[in-house]
Amino acid sequence: MRRREFITLLCGAAALPLTARAQSAMPVVGYLGAESPIAFASRVKAFRQGLGETGYVEGRNIAIEFRWAEGQHNRLSALAADLVGRQVAVIVAPGGAPAALAAKSATTTIPIVFEMGADPIAIGLVGSLSRPGGNLTGVTSLSVEVTPKRLEFLHEVIPAAGKFAILVNPTSPTTDSQLRNLQASASARGLQLHVLQAGSERDIDTVFATWPQLQAAGLVCASDTMFATHSEQLATLAVRHAVPAIQQSRDFAIAGGLMSYGGSFVESHRQAGIYTGRILKGDKPADLPVQQVTKLELFINLKAAKILDVTFPQSLLGRADDVIQ
Repeated sequence: MRRREFITLLCGAAALPLTARAQSAMPVVGYLGAESPIAFASRVKAFRQGLGETGYVEGRNIAIEFRWAEGQHNRLSALAADLVGRQVAVIVAPGGAPAALAAKSATTTIPIVFEMGADPIAIGLVGSLSRPGGNLTGVTSLSVEVTPKRLEFLHEVIPAAGKFAILVNPTSPTTDSQLRNLQASASARGLQLHVLQAGSERDIDTVFATWPQLQAAGLVCASDTMFATHSEQLATLAVRHAVPAIQQSRDFAIAGGLMSYGGSFVESHRQAGIYTGRILKGDKPADLPVQQVTKLELFINLKAAKILDVTFPQSLLGRADDVIQ
């Protein structure tokens, strides 16, 4: 072997351990997704944007281990435990309370960044928004809090109606509180509510199949990760069965549903990415106040309104963030 070839080979062999060490030194973020990668695509994009704003780019100076429950929330605990076993630097638990609660149960030492529409104090994640304490912090929007507002908006569109249906996920830890607030709002307006339950994609199909027997004027979807990530399915079924409906995610109205009203998931996931980056840089979750995304979005679909033969009052149109023609 010639001397030059030997030196090249020797240098290449010496570089391999350095590369391996560099790769092993790259921080790993564990992403605990309650749904599927397809359903969460726009949210993951927003999360990566937030990471980028703090200087972290996947594959360059950070790695992300994704774990997806595919809508089966009973899998979240095992998936969270798997991330803990891999000793990730941070666990991100976006998309609602179930993922955050599973992550909290799995570790008291690894930092956790949650993202949800519920009140993290009410469900026991943190003791204070300003000083979370422990190993959790994150981002919350007002999606759960404004669920009764969806009923109010739908009643404005169908003012002569006396009965509406409410779609809830029985497995959600926020369902009871949302129903109490909805019932209070309905009682104040003299409305009757019929509660429907859907804990899976198949259940959603069943709800709409039985819709003709309900004799309800419209459907209000409670805030829930599953409903948000199945916005297109809900919108398609609502149009097919001629159901005036309102949901939390803009994706619902964009996909053909009548209305949507809720917090901006793009902003909340971006903020979760920023917090993840800050923790990787050395900030402690206990010292990072829970961020509250106060931006609320009202989307109205006039094409759906024409199909459903409903008319939006000008007062409501004027409040919309986007009117889809």
